[in-house]
Amino acid sequence: TMATNVVINNQPRQSPTVISVQSNQWSTGICDCFDDLEICCFASWCLPCFACKTASDFGECFCLPLLDMVFLAFQMLLCPTCIPPVSMSMRVAVRHHYKIQGDMCGDCVYTTFCNICSWCQMAREIKRHKQSMTFITTQPVYTGDQQFLVTQPGVVASQPVMATAPQAILTSM
Repeated sequence: TMATNVVINNQPRQSPTVISVQSNQWSTGICDCFDDLEICCFASWCLPCFACKTASDFGECFCLPLLDMVFLAFQMLLCPTCIPPVSMSMRVAVRHHYKIQGDMCGDCVYTTFCNICSWCQMAREIKRHKQSMTFITTQPVYTGDQQFLVTQPGVVASQPVMATAPQAILTSM
């Protein structure tokens, strides 16, 4: 007679882990507009529309950048300053939100003399952070009888998840 040995190996399935390296620098430089041609062209052809979309993507009011246009008209008539206040405040907000090194003096220089490039840099940063959030995978964490999903290191979802039966691997010897 012929004997066949069957080994059942019960191992929990591992989901892939994505490691995200966080930096305290802008992901692209101020003059790296051609790194993303879609952003570059949109900003070059219609800065007001582009600025509104970028502000909206960041979670601010869609029409907020239009106040810079009102400010521009105001400064031409009455007040000869040249710092666009909404562009400046958006750059500071993006920098603080993503914990990017810098200071308001640098933000002031970039928004005053390189406004289109500054908006492009902010848009690329927002886009990069939104894309990195879509790549986060969930990891199962077993605590006794229950299984929880972890979406960020050290953060456990409050709702338990139904545990599935471990997958058996059949091998014949």
